[in-house]
Amino acid sequence: MRAELIVDCKNKHGEGVFWNPSDGLVWWTDIEGCALWSFDPATSQSASHEMSERVCCFAPRASGGLIVAYADRVVLFDPLTKEESLVTRFEPENPQTRLNDGRTDRQGRLIVGGMNEVSGKPDSSVIRIDTDLKVQEIIGQVSCANSTCFSPDGSTMFFADTPDREIVAYDYDTQTGSVSNRRVHASFKDEPGLPDGSCVDAEGGVWNAEWEGRRVVRVAPDGTIDRMIDVPVWKPTCCAFGGPDLDTLFITTSRLMSDEAALEKELESGGLFAVKPGIRGVIDVPFNG
Repeated sequence: MRAELIVDCKNKHGEGVFWNPSDGLVWWTDIEGCALWSFDPATSQSASHEMSERVCCFAPRASGGLIVAYADRVVLFDPLTKEESLVTRFEPENPQTRLNDGRTDRQGRLIVGGMNEVSGKPDSSVIRIDTDLKVQEIIGQVSCANSTCFSPDGSTMFFADTPDREIVAYDYDTQTGSVSNRRVHASFKDEPGLPDGSCVDAEGGVWNAEWEGRRVVRVAPDGTIDRMIDVPVWKPTCCAFGGPDLDTLFITTSRLMSDEAALEKELESGGLFAVKPGIRGVIDVPFNG
């Protein structure tokens, strides 16, 4: 199967895509473009929303507005007034790290991880933001956090430290939000790309966007790769199921670190792509804090 371009937005670094059933829109961030984007599948209209700085990931709040992970902090954000309330600073003692990938769990907590964007050292972390806004580190020694998503029942958390070329699984305590029993779920050592952003389908499969791999793959519950979606550009970054029937897979892509010659060959780089893979997704729970 092949994904098709639906928004020619030419994001510098599209990421963090999700479906918001409350407004019927697909949302994602252009991290390096300092903008949030939305797409309405009913009208095929898209819009960009300028932000003051890089948004690495974000999620809707059940009470209204957004929770936003900038590079160096997490805030509660009101899109109408632009007012924000600080939740936490991220690793202020380490200027080389920034926040990166994240998703809400099935209870409405936000799990968000960091990366060292200067040296690539494994000196960042993954944190959990509870609904009472308390913050707890749950994974340490991370070099580039990606692929955070949860099984349909919420009892398994999937995660990738991208340079390791594998997706791992943790037992996830739905009551406390703690992780345990780390094990390798799928190896990407023989894949053309690196594991970037992921989402989960209703059958428990993990769909992963392969950075520099030109495709999205499905990892079945047994850990085998059983489906592939061709993406006609080099750098897919993240994916999410959306649309009223949750039957469309939306895929963000990037132009980051591609020279002009490469971009001239792939004019659709940085666009939002979509495909109907014949399976439905699971709605992300809004942040309940």
